[in-house]
Amino acid sequence: MEPRSARWTNSRGPVDAALPAAYFTPGASSFTDFVAAAAPHLLPGRIPPGLTRELPGAGLEIVHGTTIVAATYDGGVLIAGDRRATMGNMIAQRDIEKVVITDNYSAIGIAGAAGMGVEMARLYTVDLEHYEKIEGVPLSLDGKVNKLAGMVRANLGAALQGFAVLPLFAGYDPDAADPARGGRIVSFDVTGSKADEPVGYHAIGSGSLFARSALKKRHDPTADADTTIRVALEALYDAADDDTATGGPDLTRKIFPMVVTIDAAEGAVRRSDSEVGEVISLVVADRLERPGG
Repeated sequence: MEPRSARWTNSRGPVDAALPAAYFTPGASSFTDFVAAAAPHLLPGRIPPGLTRELPGAGLEIVHGTTIVAATYDGGVLIAGDRRATMGNMIAQRDIEKVVITDNYSAIGIAGAAGMGVEMARLYTVDLEHYEKIEGVPLSLDGKVNKLAGMVRANLGAALQGFAVLPLFAGYDPDAADPARGGRIVSFDVTGSKADEPVGYHAIGSGSLFARSALKKRHDPTADADTTIRVALEALYDAADDDTATGGPDLTRKIFPMVVTIDAAEGAVRRSDSEVGEVISLVVADRLERPGG
């Protein structure tokens, strides 16, 4: 099929452009599969030719995202992350957004190579939207998990060369038999292997050991959303207390962790900075009295 001529408009007026035939050919419901066929070099994990000769990792200044936590509550699930990105022992960015709402009932948090992680999150979001437009129905919760696992597996080559990306998935199933237990947390390894978290909480990233320890003692699956937000923020505070790559609350600049709650009533909602800031202020005030939590 010959490329078609398309008329585009920019600030200078109409522009003639030829689009590849792939743009006019009906395809599958997977946007990732389309990109893999039409422009594979645009996919996350495709290392530009020549760069691989300098790998693995030594001497490369790579920005990394750090700690993400997730926890279920009565009727939903939340996911939260600190805002720091590091480059070696330097703070590369203080306000990076590592938690992304991917559709009405799911969100992911990214730890690892920040650039590829952000690309993967954006592609995953577009893929879910593309599927819904093509098929007329949203992808099932199991389908969302499997799709994300495939994307992580496709990044294995880059991971072996020092560009590992690990997402943490949080989703809610609006068709669950028990709405109070509709929240689901899934973790992955670099090969794309997935694991449901039956205990109802999990953490990934450099501060995950300290965050999981806090969640282990304080998580209550029967608690409400507000209580669980406080628990998640306490866990991130503990992670920042012992892990230099995890950013604590920045009260001076008003940079607070990102928190997304997902439930049947509201779907996936990012909590406002003002709301999170109020809870953080309570956490900090309590830690002045009890530094150990």
